Amino acid sequence: MTVVQALIDKGVRIVHPESVEIADDVDPGRISGDGVVIHAGCRVRGASTVLSAGVELGSEGPVTLENCRLGPGVALKGGYAAKAVFLEGANLGLGHHVREGTILEEEANGAHTVGLKQTILFPFVTLGSLINFCDLLMAGGTSRSDHSEVGSSYIHFNFTPSGDKTTPSLFGDVPRGVLLRERPIFLGGQGGAVGPVRVAYGTVVGAGSIVRDDITTENELHLVAPPATMSRPLDARGYPKLLPMLAKNLGYLANLEALEAWYRQARAPFFAAQPLGDLMLEGALAALASARAERLARLDKLRGKLDPADPRHAPVIEALPALLGLFGAGTPAASAGPLEPLVSRAGSASYVAAVKGLTGAEAAPITGWLQGLIDERTAEAARVLPALG
Repeated sequence: MTVVQALIDKGVRIVHPESVEIADDVDPGRISGDGVVIHAGCRVRGASTVLSAGVELGSEGPVTLENCRLGPGVALKGGYAAKAVFLEGANLGLGHHVREGTILEEEANGAHTVGLKQTILFPFVTLGSLINFCDLLMAGGTSRSDHSEVGSSYIHFNFTPSGDKTTPSLFGDVPRGVLLRERPIFLGGQGGAVGPVRVAYGTVVGAGSIVRDDITTENELHLVAPPATMSRPLDARGYPKLLPMLAKNLGYLANLEALEAWYRQARAPFFAAQPLGDLMLEGALAALASARAERLARLDKLRGKLDPADPRHAPVIEALPALLGLFGAGTPAASAGPLEPLVSRAGSASYVAAVKGLTGAEAAPITGWLQGLIDERTAEAARVLPALG
């Protein structure tokens, strides 16, 4: 029996089965028979693939899926995705191109022609069309009617003239973002951000603006003028902002670690209550591990480009192996005491409903716990390289 026939037999609706390719390595046991629809021309490959109840593939054009994990009600309307995780209700339009290290959390979504890699979007984050949004994390917003948004034709510039990608950006953060009660961030269309940058909650960046510097004050409007015309000699490997850039990379890694702790201790009971949820949690943790490995690899590559004769570079060259070891060891064990008001709701409420149901008094210690994990890591990094402090 073919895999296509096995899926049909368990209730998957495959439109025009003769046009659909389901690879032999796809495990029917990881595919729900409850409301899954696969339209004509789709290709599904990979032993890690998970399709949960209500998933729909290819409503606008063929979808190619390789080792992705899709939660309940996910809709990928036409495009390509590999080694990515889509949680409940996430969706993308025609022409999407999604690669490893990417997680779209609940109801995160994008319109047509969206490119993502090493990207984490918290619940409800919305992307317009014609977007390249790689190497970043974005949070903010409280619902589908109050969410962080990225306007069409937006780029996160994540590749430098020196040929490296030590450019991860934080739009929001993990400790506050996971609680779904912060002001949304709005990035106007026909614009971009030059990573690595940090952007505060409540920020509105006007259309056509290129963000080159951190925005640290919340609830501000920013209209960024084009830089003045200039010509000057360039040392592409001079790294004049080496220490701030390194600090942002390590801060991003610390946020990834806090998010991993959140998945393992706060989200795990909610995944356990969901059919195929254990496989979804496994996939999300693998995506976070991929994100961490990517950032460590980029920093290691940077080390090889620094000049040991440059007094600004020499301390970083010396410290980077220890710093990479610090952040490569995995998330430290942490007390989950503040999480009891949340995890006690697992099984009786959805994850989003449970988080939104927390009182301010219940939420504050959770933010403190996650921020404490980040502060501990950054303090350890500053002990290795005091200039970071």
